[in-house]
Amino acid sequence: MLLIRQIMETNYDVMIQADVDELIASLACKECTENLDRLRTAFEFAREAHSPQRRKSGEPYIIHPVNVARIVAEELELGADPVIAAFLHDVVEDTHYTIDDIRDRFGDEVAFLVGVVTKEKKDKYVQSKQIDNFRQILASMQYDVRALLIKLADRLHNMRTLDSMRPDKQMKIAGETDYFYAPLANRLGLYHVKTELENLSFRYRCPREYAMLERLLAEEFEAERPHIDAFTSKIESILKAGGIKARTEVRYRRPYSIWMKMHAKGCDFAHVPTKYYVRVVYQNVEPWSEKDTSLRIYSLLTDTFKERPGSVSNYIDAPKENGYQSFQVKLLNEKGKWEELHISSERMVRNGRLGCAAERTDENIKAWLNKFNELLKEFAYQDQGIDFMEGVTSSFYYDDIMVFTPKGKCVILPKGATALDFAFEIHSHIGEHAHYARINGKLSSIKTVLRRGDCVEIGTNDDIEPQPDWLEHVSTYKARKHISSHLSHKPISVYDRCPNCHPLPGDEVIGFRREGKPVQVHKRNCPTAIRMASQLGDSIVDVAFEENPDFLYPVRISVRAIDRYHLLSDLVDCITEKLHLSMLGLRTETIDHIGVCTIDFAVHSMNELQTAMHSIASIPGVDEVQRIDIE
Repeated sequence: MLLIRQIMETNYDVMIQADVDELIASLACKECTENLDRLRTAFEFAREAHSPQRRKSGEPYIIHPVNVARIVAEELELGADPVIAAFLHDVVEDTHYTIDDIRDRFGDEVAFLVGVVTKEKKDKYVQSKQIDNFRQILASMQYDVRALLIKLADRLHNMRTLDSMRPDKQMKIAGETDYFYAPLANRLGLYHVKTELENLSFRYRCPREYAMLERLLAEEFEAERPHIDAFTSKIESILKAGGIKARTEVRYRRPYSIWMKMHAKGCDFAHVPTKYYVRVVYQNVEPWSEKDTSLRIYSLLTDTFKERPGSVSNYIDAPKENGYQSFQVKLLNEKGKWEELHISSERMVRNGRLGCAAERTDENIKAWLNKFNELLKEFAYQDQGIDFMEGVTSSFYYDDIMVFTPKGKCVILPKGATALDFAFEIHSHIGEHAHYARINGKLSSIKTVLRRGDCVEIGTNDDIEPQPDWLEHVSTYKARKHISSHLSHKPISVYDRCPNCHPLPGDEVIGFRREGKPVQVHKRNCPTAIRMASQLGDSIVDVAFEENPDFLYPVRISVRAIDRYHLLSDLVDCITEKLHLSMLGLRTETIDHIGVCTIDFAVHSMNELQTAMHSIASIPGVDEVQRIDIE
């Protein structure tokens, strides 16, 4: 056994050294000799520090830092200091060495990067160890985005090797990945990292569903291959004849994306649209701009293929928030099927892979940091009554849409955002007093879900203020924060009203104590109260359910009257102008000159309701006014 172990150790050493040599060789063309020596020193230091440790798979622990360093260098194309930090990223957390030891050997910059990705050990966590770690990671972004990239590389390798963990650990790590790390990778423009993290998470969370979808995709690809090959060959011949150097790629969507589409559309696998897309990648040639070349390709292809009306999406002039660019269109193939086409330059493809790490000029990095820092400052270390993770995911999660103000200002919102989200994005005062929206000129509710390209105008009213149900109709962190903050300052009733009899201050009422909950108030003739009194008599309490100017209660009345000219306007005028009450709803029906109106409005008390009913009863033609239950 000892001999076998020695042989295995030798094999590991040879394999690890070969990986490191290959890594350093790949950096030799862009790093100086001094940095290459520092890389070798960092590896040797990490190997010595982790020498007693093993991974759950039984392999030497140093395999993990080496693979993280390779991801940082080869897949994210970062420089010497981040690669050194990747070698050392677990040293402080898992060994006796300190940040000062790292600083002394490798400098301040490497020490900072290692410090960011090292989980802080605390006696007590603000919410949980996981969430405090997320806060620490996000807070680092205002200083150096490379720390986030190292953390994503660390997570990516952990996910690639997750099969050695226990099922409960797999679920924990996969859940974190799907909820936090994959959306973060997407927001940083690292599409390939985001896609791989999503699918690895899905594979470990739902292995049977993942395997089924993987099999179905493989079967469909084989069945569709002849048609796809014919379509792409024709595209290539058209572009070659047009003097454009380009290649085509068929990009099948991964199981997680298909699963999301199935759930979003409520369909089975067979009915999921666009399971793949064809990417046309061109080499841009001066003096043509990328947009010009994309439009030339679009023009050449639509001379041959029928274009689906309304299918063009120009992400060149209006990139997604994560930096993604392409020109998209759907074309009809020879079999009568719409094919989704993405037209991109080689630069766009590279940027789509590397995201914020693609063009690493000082100006570019500064722009990326500035883009997210204001948002991060709002929730990284603040408690505004909003769940931290909810704030993160609503701000970073997956897709976004671009909408416009009437003056043409562009506003980026998450997919699924409403006009109310838009209002808060413009200004908190506009959001808090949003009354209605005009979307592309059409009068709409502030709860209307927006679509990419909508032009939105918000109408305000100083008498309007945030309501509890607004929280169900917003997606952005900013909107939720302001709504929750406003609601938290509103007075809270010490009583719960019975949901069946809807008592008002001034009604004859009775209360019932409930453990851990406010006293529930009922009318004394409420069937529920009568039943509870017979079974829970000891919980009955006297209550002082008095009028409070801060509380309004919805009520409903039925008005029966002889139909006549201006009857409806007289009813509305009585409630809104004479009594200054807010109408919530109005329904009318007229049969044989007898009109029946059902009116919903809000009052402070039973006395106010009775005054309103008396005033309505005095309107000429009104025969009967009665209060009815709100179902």
